[in-house]
Amino acid sequence: MAPPATQKALVITEVGKPLELVTDWAVPQPGPDQVLLKVTVAGLNPHDGKTREWGLFAPKLPAVIANDVTGTVVALGPGVTKYQIGDRVVSQPEFRGNYAQNGLQEYAVNDISAGCKIPDSITDDEAASLPTNIIAPLVGLFATEHGLGIPAPWTEGAKSFDYKNTALLIIGGGSNCGKFAVQLAKLANIGTIISVGGFDEELKGFGATHVLDRHGGEEAVLERIRKVVADDLIYVFDAINPPETLVLGMKALSSTKKGRLARLLPTHPADKSTVLGKKAGFDVVDVYGSSQAQPNLAYPFWKRVPEYLTSGKLKPLNFVVKNGLTADNVNMVLDGYRDGARVTKTHIHL
Repeated sequence: MAPPATQKALVITEVGKPLELVTDWAVPQPGPDQVLLKVTVAGLNPHDGKTREWGLFAPKLPAVIANDVTGTVVALGPGVTKYQIGDRVVSQPEFRGNYAQNGLQEYAVNDISAGCKIPDSITDDEAASLPTNIIAPLVGLFATEHGLGIPAPWTEGAKSFDYKNTALLIIGGGSNCGKFAVQLAKLANIGTIISVGGFDEELKGFGATHVLDRHGGEEAVLERIRKVVADDLIYVFDAINPPETLVLGMKALSSTKKGRLARLLPTHPADKSTVLGKKAGFDVVDVYGSSQAQPNLAYPFWKRVPEYLTSGKLKPLNFVVKNGLTADNVNMVLDGYRDGARVTKTHIHL
Protein backbone atom coordinates (compact mmCIF):
# COMPACT_ATOMS: atom_id res chain seq x y z
CA MET A 1 0.00 0.00 0.00
CA ALA A 2 1.37 3.42 -0.94
CA PRO A 3 2.17 5.83 1.90
CA PRO A 4 -0.35 8.63 2.48
CA ALA A 5 0.27 12.20 1.32
CA THR A 6 0.06 13.68 4.83
CA GLN A 7 0.82 12.48 8.34
CA LYS A 8 0.89 13.32 12.03
CA ALA A 9 4.01 15.06 13.32
CA LEU A 10 5.20 16.91 16.40
CA VAL A 11 6.68 20.27 15.46
CA ILE A 12 8.41 23.25 16.97
CA THR A 13 6.43 26.28 15.83
CA GLU A 14 8.18 28.79 18.09
CA VAL A 15 11.57 28.54 19.83
CA GLY A 16 11.16 28.22 23.59
CA LYS A 17 7.60 26.89 23.33
CA PRO A 18 6.24 23.32 23.66
CA LEU A 19 6.01 21.10 20.60
CA GLU A 20 2.59 20.88 18.97
CA LEU A 21 0.87 18.02 17.15
CA VAL A 22 -0.13 18.63 13.55
CA THR A 23 -2.06 16.21 11.35
CA ASP A 24 -1.33 17.59 7.87
CA TRP A 25 2.48 17.36 7.71
CA ALA A 26 3.63 16.28 4.25
CA VAL A 27 5.02 12.75 3.92
CA PRO A 28 8.50 13.09 2.35
CA GLN A 29 9.53 11.22 -0.78
CA PRO A 30 12.82 9.26 -0.91
CA GLY A 31 15.39 10.36 -3.47
CA PRO A 32 18.45 8.51 -4.79
CA ASP A 33 20.27 6.57 -2.05
CA GLN A 34 17.29 7.00 0.25
CA VAL A 35 14.35 4.97 1.53
CA LEU A 36 11.13 5.93 3.27
CA LEU A 37 10.58 4.49 6.73
CA LYS A 38 7.37 3.96 8.66
CA VAL A 39 8.80 5.19 11.96
CA THR A 40 8.61 2.81 14.90
CA VAL A 41 10.90 4.53 17.44
CA ALA A 42 12.03 8.13 17.79
CA GLY A 43 14.77 8.53 20.40
CA LEU A 44 15.22 11.80 22.30
CA ASN A 45 18.51 13.29 23.46
CA PRO A 46 19.68 16.44 25.27
CA HIS A 47 20.30 18.29 21.99
CA ASP A 48 16.58 17.96 21.21
CA GLY A 49 15.87 19.99 24.32
CA LYS A 50 18.38 22.62 23.19
CA THR A 51 16.70 22.72 19.79
CA ARG A 52 13.32 23.38 21.37
CA GLU A 53 14.69 25.98 23.80
CA TRP A 54 17.36 27.68 21.66
CA GLY A 55 16.68 26.63 18.06
CA LEU A 56 20.00 24.71 18.00
CA PHE A 57 19.26 22.48 14.99
CA ALA A 58 16.20 24.33 13.73
CA PRO A 59 17.36 26.90 11.17
CA LYS A 60 13.79 27.31 9.97
CA LEU A 61 10.37 26.74 11.52
CA PRO A 62 8.21 24.75 11.87
CA ALA A 63 10.69 21.98 12.67
CA VAL A 64 10.57 18.25 13.41
CA ILE A 65 13.22 16.88 15.79
CA ALA A 66 14.68 13.53 17.03
CA ASN A 67 17.85 12.14 15.47
CA ASP A 68 17.61 8.53 16.66
CA VAL A 69 15.19 6.78 14.32
CA THR A 70 14.14 3.23 13.57
CA GLY A 71 11.46 2.14 11.16
CA THR A 72 10.27 -0.28 8.52
CA VAL A 73 11.06 0.38 4.85
CA VAL A 74 7.88 1.20 2.93
CA ALA A 75 9.32 2.79 -0.23
CA LEU A 76 12.65 2.74 -2.08
CA GLY A 77 14.33 5.67 -3.76
CA PRO A 78 15.50 5.37 -7.37
CA GLY A 79 18.08 2.62 -7.82
CA VAL A 80 18.22 1.55 -4.16
CA THR A 81 19.19 -2.11 -3.71
CA LYS A 82 20.66 -2.07 -0.18
CA TYR A 83 17.23 -2.56 1.44
CA GLN A 84 13.97 -4.24 0.60
CA ILE A 85 10.42 -3.32 1.51
CA GLY A 86 9.77 -4.54 5.05
CA ASP A 87 13.36 -4.32 6.30
CA ARG A 88 13.86 -2.87 9.78
CA VAL A 89 16.36 -0.02 9.66
CA VAL A 90 18.13 2.24 12.17
CA SER A 91 18.93 5.71 10.88
CA GLN A 92 20.81 8.85 11.89
CA PRO A 93 19.15 11.89 10.29
CA GLU A 94 21.26 14.84 9.26
CA PHE A 95 21.36 17.96 11.44
CA ARG A 96 21.19 20.65 8.75
CA GLY A 97 17.48 21.37 8.82
CA ASN A 98 16.28 18.58 6.52
CA TYR A 99 13.37 17.63 8.75
CA ALA A 100 12.23 14.92 6.33
CA GLN A 101 14.63 12.56 8.12
CA ASN A 102 13.77 13.27 11.76
CA GLY A 103 11.83 10.91 13.99
CA LEU A 104 8.81 12.69 15.48
CA GLN A 105 6.63 12.01 12.45
CA GLU A 106 4.94 8.90 11.16
CA TYR A 107 7.11 8.60 8.03
CA ALA A 108 10.75 9.68 7.62
CA VAL A 109 13.40 9.45 4.91
CA ASN A 110 16.67 7.60 5.58
CA ASP A 111 20.02 8.17 3.86
CA ILE A 112 20.90 4.53 3.27
CA SER A 113 24.58 5.01 4.18
CA ALA A 114 23.74 6.74 7.49
CA GLY A 115 22.29 3.66 9.11
CA CYS A 116 21.93 -0.08 8.68
CA LYS A 117 19.54 -3.00 8.68
CA ILE A 118 18.69 -4.07 12.23
CA PRO A 119 19.75 -7.67 12.98
CA ASP A 120 16.97 -10.08 13.94
CA SER A 121 18.43 -10.47 17.43
CA ILE A 122 18.26 -6.72 18.13
CA THR A 123 15.04 -4.84 18.93
CA ASP A 124 14.15 -1.50 17.41
CA ASP A 125 14.61 0.13 20.83
CA GLU A 126 18.07 -1.36 21.26
CA ALA A 127 19.07 -0.13 17.81
CA ALA A 128 17.62 3.33 18.50
CA SER A 129 20.03 3.76 21.42
CA LEU A 130 22.89 4.07 18.93
CA PRO A 131 22.79 6.84 16.32
CA THR A 132 23.40 10.15 18.10
CA ASN A 133 25.24 8.69 21.06
CA ILE A 134 27.64 6.50 19.10
CA ILE A 135 28.44 8.70 16.11
CA ALA A 136 29.58 11.57 18.35
CA PRO A 137 32.31 9.51 20.07
CA LEU A 138 33.10 7.74 16.79
CA VAL A 139 34.00 11.14 15.33
CA GLY A 140 35.58 12.26 18.59
CA LEU A 141 37.97 9.33 18.75
CA PHE A 142 38.70 8.55 15.12
CA ALA A 143 38.18 11.65 12.96
CA THR A 144 41.40 13.27 11.77
CA GLU A 145 40.35 16.92 11.77
CA HIS A 146 37.39 17.04 14.19
CA GLY A 147 38.53 14.33 16.59
CA LEU A 148 41.56 12.81 18.27
CA GLY A 149 42.85 11.28 15.05
CA ILE A 150 43.26 7.73 16.40
CA PRO A 151 42.93 5.47 13.32
CA ALA A 152 39.61 3.64 13.14
CA PRO A 153 40.36 -0.08 13.51
CA TRP A 154 39.20 -0.98 9.98
CA THR A 155 41.38 1.60 8.22
CA GLU A 156 44.78 1.33 6.62
CA GLY A 157 46.29 3.45 9.39
CA ALA A 158 45.29 0.85 11.96
CA LYS A 159 47.88 -1.59 10.61
CA SER A 160 50.77 0.43 12.01
CA PHE A 161 49.15 2.16 15.02
CA ASP A 162 50.20 1.00 18.49
CA TYR A 163 46.81 0.65 20.17
CA LYS A 164 48.15 -1.55 22.97
CA ASN A 165 50.43 1.19 24.29
CA THR A 166 47.88 3.99 23.79
CA ALA A 167 46.01 5.58 26.71
CA LEU A 168 42.66 7.35 26.33
CA LEU A 169 40.98 9.45 29.01
CA ILE A 170 37.19 9.71 28.72
CA ILE A 171 35.64 12.41 30.90
CA GLY A 172 31.97 11.70 31.47
CA GLY A 173 32.21 7.98 30.87
CA GLY A 174 28.88 7.51 32.63
CA SER A 175 27.03 9.54 29.98
CA ASN A 176 25.52 7.82 26.96
CA CYS A 177 28.20 9.21 24.63
CA GLY A 178 30.83 8.30 27.22
CA LYS A 179 29.61 4.70 27.43
CA PHE A 180 29.83 4.30 23.68
CA ALA A 181 33.26 5.99 23.69
CA VAL A 182 34.46 3.26 26.05
CA GLN A 183 33.01 0.57 23.78
CA LEU A 184 34.60 2.08 20.67
CA ALA A 185 37.96 2.33 22.42
CA LYS A 186 37.68 -1.34 23.37
CA LEU A 187 36.68 -2.18 19.79
CA ALA A 188 39.96 -0.59 18.70
CA ASN A 189 41.88 -2.54 21.37
CA ILE A 190 43.21 0.59 23.02
CA GLY A 191 45.36 -0.64 25.88
CA THR A 192 44.45 1.83 28.65
CA ILE A 193 40.88 3.17 28.72
CA ILE A 194 40.26 5.49 31.66
CA SER A 195 36.83 6.82 32.54
CA VAL A 196 36.25 9.67 34.96
CA GLY A 197 32.77 9.11 36.33
CA GLY A 198 30.28 6.31 35.85
CA PHE A 199 29.64 2.96 37.47
CA ASP A 200 32.71 0.75 37.78
CA GLU A 201 31.09 -2.58 36.95
CA GLU A 202 29.13 -1.25 33.97
CA LEU A 203 32.03 0.60 32.36
CA LYS A 204 34.52 -2.22 32.92
CA GLY A 205 31.95 -4.48 31.29
CA PHE A 206 32.09 -2.16 28.28
CA GLY A 207 35.90 -2.31 28.22
CA ALA A 208 37.26 0.39 30.55
CA THR A 209 40.50 -0.57 32.28
CA HIS A 210 40.14 2.12 34.99
CA VAL A 211 37.04 3.88 36.35
CA LEU A 212 37.96 6.86 38.52
CA ASP A 213 35.90 8.67 41.12
CA ARG A 214 35.00 12.13 39.81
CA HIS A 215 34.50 13.63 43.29
CA GLY A 216 36.88 15.44 45.62
CA GLY A 217 37.88 18.40 43.48
CA GLU A 218 40.00 18.96 40.40
CA GLU A 219 43.41 18.30 41.98
CA ALA A 220 42.25 15.06 43.58
CA VAL A 221 40.87 13.78 40.27
CA LEU A 222 44.05 14.84 38.44
CA GLU A 223 46.12 12.89 40.94
CA ARG A 224 44.02 9.78 40.27
CA ILE A 225 44.52 10.21 36.51
CA ARG A 226 48.28 10.69 36.84
CA LYS A 227 48.63 7.56 38.92
CA VAL A 228 47.47 5.68 35.83
CA VAL A 229 49.14 7.60 32.97
CA ALA A 230 51.88 9.64 34.67
CA ASP A 231 52.80 12.52 32.32
CA ASP A 232 52.26 10.62 29.09
CA LEU A 233 48.59 11.29 28.24
CA ILE A 234 47.98 12.72 24.76
CA TYR A 235 44.33 11.74 24.08
CA VAL A 236 41.29 13.09 25.99
CA PHE A 237 37.64 12.80 24.99
CA ASP A 238 35.32 15.03 27.05
CA ALA A 239 31.69 14.02 26.64
CA ILE A 240 30.08 16.35 29.14
CA ASN A 241 31.86 19.59 29.99
CA PRO A 242 31.14 23.06 28.63
CA PRO A 243 34.11 25.42 28.20
CA GLU A 244 33.88 26.68 31.78
CA THR A 245 34.68 23.25 33.25
CA LEU A 246 36.85 21.81 30.48
CA VAL A 247 40.04 22.47 32.41
CA LEU A 248 40.36 19.00 33.98
CA GLY A 249 40.98 17.33 30.63
CA MET A 250 43.39 20.01 29.48
CA LYS A 251 45.44 19.78 32.68
CA ALA A 252 45.55 15.98 32.45
CA LEU A 253 47.41 16.14 29.13
CA SER A 254 51.15 15.58 29.03
CA SER A 255 53.47 18.52 29.71
CA THR A 256 56.15 17.19 27.33
CA LYS A 257 54.17 15.60 24.47
CA LYS A 258 51.66 17.45 22.31
CA GLY A 259 48.16 16.39 23.29
CA ARG A 260 44.67 16.68 21.89
CA LEU A 261 41.30 17.08 23.59
CA ALA A 262 38.05 16.46 21.70
CA ARG A 263 34.95 18.06 23.21
CA LEU A 264 31.23 17.63 22.56
CA LEU A 265 29.97 20.98 23.90
CA PRO A 266 31.76 23.72 21.95
CA THR A 267 29.45 26.58 22.92
CA HIS A 268 32.39 29.02 22.89
CA PRO A 269 36.21 28.84 22.85
CA ALA A 270 37.99 26.99 25.63
CA ASP A 271 39.96 29.12 28.10
CA LYS A 272 43.52 27.75 28.14
CA SER A 273 44.91 30.54 30.33
CA THR A 274 44.87 28.48 33.55
CA VAL A 275 46.55 25.47 31.93
CA LEU A 276 50.26 26.02 32.48
CA GLY A 277 53.46 24.09 31.77
CA LYS A 278 52.39 22.34 28.54
CA LYS A 279 55.75 22.72 26.79
CA ALA A 280 54.67 20.88 23.65
CA GLY A 281 51.25 22.54 23.57
CA PHE A 282 47.88 20.93 22.92
CA ASP A 283 44.85 21.26 20.66
CA VAL A 284 41.17 21.45 21.59
CA VAL A 285 38.95 20.20 18.77
CA ASP A 286 35.18 20.49 18.41
CA VAL A 287 33.25 17.31 17.62
CA TYR A 288 30.27 17.38 15.24
CA GLY A 289 28.73 13.93 15.49
CA SER A 290 27.00 13.66 12.14
CA SER A 291 27.23 10.67 9.81
CA GLN A 292 26.59 12.88 6.78
CA ALA A 293 29.31 15.35 7.83
CA GLN A 294 31.87 12.53 8.25
CA PRO A 295 30.95 10.07 5.48
CA ASN A 296 34.42 8.57 5.07
CA LEU A 297 34.38 7.53 8.72
CA ALA A 298 30.72 6.99 9.53
CA TYR A 299 29.51 5.15 6.44
CA PRO A 300 32.08 2.31 6.69
CA PHE A 301 31.25 2.11 10.39
CA TRP A 302 27.52 1.67 9.73
CA LYS A 303 28.33 -1.19 7.35
CA ARG A 304 29.98 -2.98 10.28
CA VAL A 305 27.37 -2.20 12.95
CA PRO A 306 25.16 -5.30 12.39
CA GLU A 307 28.12 -7.61 13.00
CA TYR A 308 29.29 -5.56 15.98
CA LEU A 309 25.83 -5.84 17.54
CA THR A 310 25.30 -9.54 16.92
CA SER A 311 28.80 -10.41 18.16
CA GLY A 312 28.41 -8.31 21.31
CA LYS A 313 31.27 -5.98 20.40
CA LEU A 314 28.74 -3.16 20.73
CA LYS A 315 26.13 -3.26 23.46
CA PRO A 316 22.97 -1.12 23.29
CA LEU A 317 22.30 1.29 26.14
CA ASN A 318 19.41 1.56 28.58
CA PHE A 319 16.21 3.37 27.65
CA VAL A 320 12.64 3.96 28.77
CA VAL A 321 9.59 3.97 26.53
CA LYS A 322 6.67 6.35 26.12
CA ASN A 323 3.87 5.09 23.89
CA GLY A 324 2.30 7.46 21.41
CA LEU A 325 3.24 10.45 19.27
CA THR A 326 1.79 12.99 21.69
CA ALA A 327 2.96 16.45 22.64
CA ASP A 328 2.74 15.62 26.35
CA ASN A 329 5.02 12.58 25.99
CA VAL A 330 7.77 14.55 24.26
CA ASN A 331 7.47 17.88 26.07
CA MET A 332 7.73 16.13 29.43
CA VAL A 333 11.12 14.69 28.46
CA LEU A 334 12.38 17.97 26.99
CA ASP A 335 11.21 19.82 30.11
CA GLY A 336 13.42 17.48 32.13
CA TYR A 337 16.45 18.34 30.01
CA ARG A 338 15.66 22.05 30.33
CA ASP A 339 15.29 21.84 34.10
CA GLY A 340 18.47 19.84 34.69
CA ALA A 341 16.65 16.72 35.84
CA ARG A 342 18.18 13.25 35.56
CA VAL A 343 16.61 11.94 32.35
CA THR A 344 16.95 8.35 31.15
CA LYS A 345 17.17 8.12 27.37
CA THR A 346 13.57 8.07 26.22
CA HIS A 347 12.11 6.40 23.15
CA ILE A 348 8.78 7.47 21.71
CA HIS A 349 6.88 4.55 20.20
CA LEU A 350 4.79 5.59 17.23
